[in-house]
Amino acid sequence: MQVDLTEKSLPVYKALSNAVRLRILRLLCSDSYSVKELAEKLDLSQPLTLRHVNQLQKAGLIKFTKEGKNKISHIGIDELRLDIPRQVNSSLYAQHVDIPLGLYSDFDVKPTCGIAGLNGYIGHVDEPRYFMDPNRMNARIVWFSQGFIEYQIGNFLNPDDHLEMLTLSAEMGSEIPLSNSDWPSDITFTLDGHYLGTWTSPGDFADTRGKYTPLWTPEKFNQYGTMVTISISSSGTWLGGNRVSDVTIADLLPLPDRLTLRISVDKHAKNVGGCTIFGKGFGNSKKGMYITTYSSH
Repeated sequence: MQVDLTEKSLPVYKALSNAVRLRILRLLCSDSYSVKELAEKLDLSQPLTLRHVNQLQKAGLIKFTKEGKNKISHIGIDELRLDIPRQVNSSLYAQHVDIPLGLYSDFDVKPTCGIAGLNGYIGHVDEPRYFMDPNRMNARIVWFSQGFIEYQIGNFLNPDDHLEMLTLSAEMGSEIPLSNSDWPSDITFTLDGHYLGTWTSPGDFADTRGKYTPLWTPEKFNQYGTMVTISISSSGTWLGGNRVSDVTIADLLPLPDRLTLRISVDKHAKNVGGCTIFGKGFGNSKKGMYITTYSSH
């Protein structure tokens, strides 16, 4: 896991700022435990222990599985890295390109699925044909259980700009009818035919209302996700502090006038748990989905 000096990393810092939660992490580094077993080792009540493990899970530090009626906690990361901005990056020119969620150029999705705007659902849910509803340009959230959605993204770099790095950022989660915080899904990203990597979403969250999610949405509707950033540089492609593929910036050059981004959940994936993409006005991020290019002159 990679954290930085922005507000999006605050849940991790808050989760680590407690001696009990640090002890839980130390215990889980050596074994997996149920809430009852952790409570006994910590000499705490089960409700209080559950609060601690839930906060660690929300921060992405641990994950849950089910064994019968028991919720089993596991360590969820291999390492934790702090990304300190380097002075050298101050000389790079950053250009952001928003990706409106409803302006996809192609799709092939399976229910459960749907699109919605700030004021309600667009078309009928769980009927893929309504992904062609003319009002889809107003979509601020998109979800599907399997398949793909594809976007065409403009390249607005000048001919003399030298591309150094490209990042894709979006708030995302799994997809299941109603919700399930323990519902992993392998979500794959492809750019211009290059496999960038696969991110495993931990679940489909509705335990608390998303900071920006409209009040018209049902309480069990997808409320928020995890902010995911994929970085493509000269050293490869990185996701959450982990190198996920060998694709480098050089592999993308020369950059075409239109980039093709595909986000998919393959039917042969280990975890076929759907995909939800949160745009502006949904979830916990002010921003929607966007690409950032970093270039030098």
